[in-house]
Order: sequence, then structure tokens, then C-alpha cells
Amino acid sequence: MQNPREILKEVFGYDEFRYGQLEVINKVLNHERALAIMPTGGGKSITYQLPALMFRGITLVISPLISLMKDQVDGLNALGIEATFLNSTLIGAEQAQRMSDIHSGLYKMVYVSPERLSIPSFFNFIQQLPIELVAIDEAHVMSQWGHDFRPSYLNILPLLETLPTHPAVLGLTATATERVRENLQQLLGISSENTVLTGFARNNLSLKIERQVDKRQFVQTYLRANQGKSGIIYAATRKQVDELAIFLDKKGIKVGRYHAGLSESERQKTQEGFLYDEIEVIVATNAFGMGINKPDVRFVIHYAVPGKIEAYYQEIGRAGRDGLPSEAILLYAPQDIHLQEFFVQKSEGSEDYKQGEYHKIREMNAYANTETCLPRYLLGYFGEDVAINCGQCSNCLDSRESVDVTVDAQRVLANVVRMNQSFGKNMIAKVLKGSHDASVKRFDYLLDLPTYGIMKERTIRDISSFIDYLTADGYLRIEGGEFPVLKLTEDGVKVLKSEKRVTKRVNRQAVAQRQSTSATTGLKMSEDDNQLFAKLKAKRLELARDSGLPPFLIFSDKTLMNMAILKPKTDEEFLAISGVGEKKFAIYHKDFSEVLKQAQSA
Repeated sequence: MQNPREILKEVFGYDEFRYGQLEVINKVLNHERALAIMPTGGGKSITYQLPALMFRGITLVISPLISLMKDQVDGLNALGIEATFLNSTLIGAEQAQRMSDIHSGLYKMVYVSPERLSIPSFFNFIQQLPIELVAIDEAHVMSQWGHDFRPSYLNILPLLETLPTHPAVLGLTATATERVRENLQQLLGISSENTVLTGFARNNLSLKIERQVDKRQFVQTYLRANQGKSGIIYAATRKQVDELAIFLDKKGIKVGRYHAGLSESERQKTQEGFLYDEIEVIVATNAFGMGINKPDVRFVIHYAVPGKIEAYYQEIGRAGRDGLPSEAILLYAPQDIHLQEFFVQKSEGSEDYKQGEYHKIREMNAYANTETCLPRYLLGYFGEDVAINCGQCSNCLDSRESVDVTVDAQRVLANVVRMNQSFGKNMIAKVLKGSHDASVKRFDYLLDLPTYGIMKERTIRDISSFIDYLTADGYLRIEGGEFPVLKLTEDGVKVLKSEKRVTKRVNRQAVAQRQSTSATTGLKMSEDDNQLFAKLKAKRLELARDSGLPPFLIFSDKTLMNMAILKPKTDEEFLAISGVGEKKFAIYHKDFSEVLKQAQSA
């Protein structure tokens, strides 16, 4: 039997495992139950695809979306791995034939949805197969504490207990708080020792927050500056998606739109256009993205603030899966928070569910208003303590001067106390402003507070923003759901007693420009390299159209970039390029070598 490193190079074309991959693979090969928590783009798929090639039996992959199954199977087939899927896109005869072929041992890997396991006949069919590994992708949706709980995923649990082969079990996710992690361990019977947490950091992903900007103008300017790059823009509503997509289309952007209000055929056409590089930018609701295995997405823009940090983290993770420098930009406006609260109010969930959703909205708002290093803040949310700043997010690159705002902070905190810590942000801001609003006059005593009008020179909007900042940095905390109130934290009490100072940045200057050096190769591309890179991409697109495959399934941008920089001349040099395995070498070596030769002789 080959060892994992040999298979990694020969089949997948990589010389080294990424951090944590081999540890997970060894647990799987020992037929243990394991949980792998790795960031998007961290290489989760290889942790079950590689063992599948080493097992004699079948690997069953539970996958949440039809589009994800097709992309994964297409990619595996391109590598020469026998894989298939069973879902509702197949007609009866196709499904029967695939099930017969699976039973005959023609496939090493089979992808199915969790809903399919609720069909008794299919459940019985699976029990008759030599299942050696069950891989559960997007495992966080199995937990009721996860941000996208799907009860159908619980269909997996009876299967795991009744399979006669006692297979290895591997849960995989990129987003799991400590509470979700513990819940998954309990559900799947996985010990803490068999939970591999590689960290949530994405060093190639630069996080930025733009506050109170003209969003439409910002997007137009950004897309002009990043022409030719693939990106996703997430909007909050279908109407917002349609309006922005129409606007960008009129500006000459190759744009598509995606939301649940469109027909299945239109959504499929848009998704395929994006995967095949016919569409550069997709404007979408959160209905788009899960399982989209497109590695060369260079940016993700949130046109509106999402309702929870877990969803935000998962969505920005769709940028830069190939490891090359990419951006995630959040366009923040306070009204976005009100819209998310409206969604919760209109939802049909229980009161406990709604209270939890309100809490998540507050957490997202705090992230959008912090001046802390953004990756550090995110990592801390997921329970990962990081001591140093990233040095590349908008907060780290913010060159505004830090000034002492302790006096203003004390005014706000004192007002919260004098209002008996029983009011929300809007009411607190109105009292500080000295507003004569009817909502203030309802409470006569508020007009007599010594803090009434103490910040009358500031606007309500400015005061509200400052309160958000104090909340984000831990001087105030929010309690309650639909009607939240503000209370002082321990740090807030220290500030009020003049035992702690508060600083805030003002007078923002232009941030540093991105470096032109590849964050993954460490090699700088010359103008000639860039021209060759463009020719290699053109050849890739030509071959993709001829074979009916998305371009990234032939070679990633990172692989083509290395070809352009290193310019391999021999077969050995070509095979040494990261991402070139023996299967792809045999299929594509001649075409790309011809492009390289023409460039060198020009």
C-alpha cells in the first residue's frame, strides 16, 4: 500500500500536507471517529478523499447541496478518481444504474444528501454496502447551536449506529464556536483528543470595514480597479440584489444575480457562468455560496451587514481559497442592523430562538464597530487567543491619530447608570443629546438628569456610533433580545472611576496599498511573468470549454502563476510545479508546455 505522501503528490500534485491534514488522515486510516475544524480553503476535502483511495471499501460523503456534490465529483473524476453522486437531478433510470454500479464496486466515493437517508429503501441500500468511511461535510449544520441548523442532518446518526461495517467517521466544518464543537462531539461520539482544530486564521485574506460610505459608488469604483477578477457581493434582500445587479450591468460589468426568487434554471445558469469565468461578479443573497468550490475568488463584498458572525466568516472564506492574496470588505451602515432585527421579528421561530438571533446580531454589530485587529477579533470569537495583530486589515492599517476620549466615555457610562441601566442605545443617545422627543418626555425624570443634554453639541448619529464603539470594545454590554438594554461591564466601571482610559481614532488617512508580491510563493511577478500568466489562463479557458469543465479544475491560478514564474522546461520541472499531479500532467502537459515554449522563443 502506498503511503499518504506518495498519493498526495501523484494524485493531487502537492508536495506537502497543510497543517493538520495528515493528523486527520491518520485518525481516519485508523478507523477512528474524528472532527476536523479547518478554515475555508484549509484543505478539508483531502482529509477524506485521500483515505478513500487507500481503503478497499466505499467512502460515503454526506453533502448539503446538489451543486457541491457535482463540483466535488467533477473534480475527483478529473483526477482519475471513481466518484459519483445520488440526488434529485437524476432520472429514475440513471439513479438505478448508478446504484447498481455502486453495489458492483465501480466507485470509491459516493456523495448523497442527508435528506436521502430518511428514505427507508435507500437507508437499507446503504447498509448493504462495504462502507469504510462516512465523511460529514458542513457538519456545523448538525448542531442546533450552529448558524444554519438543518434537522435533516440528524438522519445521519441512526445510520452510523447501524452500519455493520463500523466505518471511520469524519465530521468537517470551517465554522464552529466552542459550544457547537462540544455539541458535535457529543452527537458523533468524538473525543476531544480526536478533534483537530487547526485555527481559523486566513493569512492571505485581508479584512476591511468601510463605514458610512456611498455603497453603490464604492462598489462601482472598486470593480473598475479590480477588473477581470472574480468576486461575490452579498446583499441582504432579493430587491437589493436585483437593483445592484441591474446597475452594474449598465456599467458594463459582467455580472450575474442569485437569490431564491429566481428559477432553478436561472440560478444554475448564473452559477455555471461564474464557475466557467463567463461572469466575473455575482450579486447574491446568502442563498449562494455553500459548496462553491471556486478557488480564485479574489474578493467578497458584504453590501449589507449579515446577521451573525458565523455566516459572515463562512461567506468571506469563499475568497482566496487558492491561498493567493484576496480581500473581504464589509460596507457598514447602522440601518443594516435594523433590517436584520426586522428579519428576526418576522421569523416563525420560538421566542428563545429569536432571543438568540438578536444576540448574534449584537455580536456582529460589535465586530463592525471595533478598532481591534479584525482577524484577532474574529479568532477570539471562535475561542482562539492570538497575541499579535495581522498588520493588514483596515483597523491595523488605519493611520488616524488615537486620541483620549475618556471624558466622553464617562459621560455615556454615567448616563447609562443614571438611567438605571434599563434603556437601549437610541434612548440613551437622545438623553445625552438633550432631545425633546416624545419618547423621552414619557419619562419625566429623564429631563432632570444631570447628564441630559451633556453631549448636545454632537448629533444623535454620532453619539449612537460612539456607544457602538464602547460596546464593541467591552465597556458596555447588551442584554435582552428585541428590546435590548445597555449595562456597564467591569471595564466600564473602571472607566467611570477613572481607573482606566479610553482612546479612539480620528481623522482617517488613506490606508497602505496592497503589496504586489504573492503571499503564497514569496516570488515577485515581473511584467513578462504577468503576460505569460495571462496566456496560460487563456489556454486554460480554451481547454475548459472544450472539455466542459470549470477552468479551476484544470489548474488553479496559483499553479499557473508558478508556471509563469518558474517556466519549467523538462518533464521533471513541470511535474515539480505545485498542483501538477501525474494524471493532470498526462492530460495537459503538452498544451501548456507549448505556451511556455512560445513565450520563451518570442
